[in-house]
Amino acid sequence: MLADFFQYDFLRYTFLTGLLIGVIAPLLGTFIVVRRLSLIADALSHVTLAGIAFGLMAEKKFGLMIAPLYSGMFFSVLGSVLIERLRSVYKAYQELAIPIILSTGVGLSVIFISIADGFNTDLFNYLFGSVSAVSQNDFFMILGITIFIVLVVTLFYKELFTLSFDEEHATITGLHAKRIHLLFIVLTALVIASSIRIVGVLLVSALMTLPVAASMRLAKGFKQMMLLSILFGELSVIIGLVSGYYLSMPPGGTIVMVSIFILLLSIGIKRLNSKPRKARNSA
Repeated sequence: MLADFFQYDFLRYTFLTGLLIGVIAPLLGTFIVVRRLSLIADALSHVTLAGIAFGLMAEKKFGLMIAPLYSGMFFSVLGSVLIERLRSVYKAYQELAIPIILSTGVGLSVIFISIADGFNTDLFNYLFGSVSAVSQNDFFMILGITIFIVLVVTLFYKELFTLSFDEEHATITGLHAKRIHLLFIVLTALVIASSIRIVGVLLVSALMTLPVAASMRLAKGFKQMMLLSILFGELSVIIGLVSGYYLSMPPGGTIVMVSIFILLLSIGIKRLNSKPRKARNSA
């Protein structure tokens, strides 16, 4: 079934890009979920959509050749910086920064899409993903982003871990919490912008959270949870891409549904494992 993905260049780049995304999305998603910041992915995905719509509008209305992927990435990174700034403005209500940026992204998306005379095939592919949208340049760019993210997480793992579980303690002990958090949220923006080609803007947050939710039911520690989430992410991407291609469906939807199935399976396994323990305790 994978023969086509290695026979044609555009499918090969899509498949390889999917493997990269299957690593970096759950990798950062683990920290996002632990920090209870899952909605950040939704907010940045909508800001990314605004950037994509801006790129399409600029090309259609003004003849400016702005690649939607790069304009989406710029908007996403800008949105991540603004979220961090708003968190410092609303110190007692830092969660307000997320819906503010999300609403801004939705509003700008509607305006740009309207100016560009509505939806077209390109925009639909960005919304829900496509198995034929990844070019060679896109692949190498996402490969570079993947290497950068893995290096940063490796170098700053202790800081990210401490910040995830006790931000106040991290600040007291001298950790540069604001800088680390800004770096982390920028990395999240890059992951979201990188994933839109395959998963789609509206579904990318699912790939960052569902594999983590499944791994939380089975893992016995943080590192194990991270490794399991990456494994589940890769399974979701591979099965989702292949099934989406042969069923002629947008891969974003199939990837998410595979992730849902893995989540339900992990919940079922956890319940089955807990029943014998309850039986032994009652005996």
